[in-house]
Amino acid sequence: MRATVLAVAFSLTVFAPSAAFAAERTAIFAGGCFWCMESDFEKVPGVGDVVSGYIGGEAENPTYENHAGHVEAVRIPYDDEQVSYERLLEIFWRSVDPTDDGGQFCDRGHSYTTAIFAVDEEQLEQAQASKAALEESGELKAPIVTPIRKAGEFTIAEGYHRIIM
Repeated sequence: MRATVLAVAFSLTVFAPSAAFAAERTAIFAGGCFWCMESDFEKVPGVGDVVSGYIGGEAENPTYENHAGHVEAVRIPYDDEQVSYERLLEIFWRSVDPTDDGGQFCDRGHSYTTAIFAVDEEQLEQAQASKAALEESGELKAPIVTPIRKAGEFTIAEGYHRIIM
């Protein structure tokens, strides 16, 4: 019984939102495997607990075994006084290959493709501007295929897909 109580207390501590993020904002990015994206953003000062999930498809209640049309994505809570959305976009573009429309790295298929899901008009404009700037920079040898879309429903992934730090 004591071990169960400790495990529950630990999980509540790990997943409870911190007071420092009481007025948090949210970014949603898809960039291949959940875990790759989680680990890239969990390290950023000003970012809270990153959550893996599914977005962009039509299936109700998507799961890992049944998420046709959806992509694996992360929901990133952040304190915009510590880190800007523009900075998160910079990190995103450097964490993925935005020219690959077949998936990311060794993860292949639609569910592992890249996308930016804007939660409001301001994010939509900022994401479009950052994509245009990257395209104009000449840093990439192929066109950017990463779409920028308005965010729809984000379904949290099963517990076994989430990283516990």
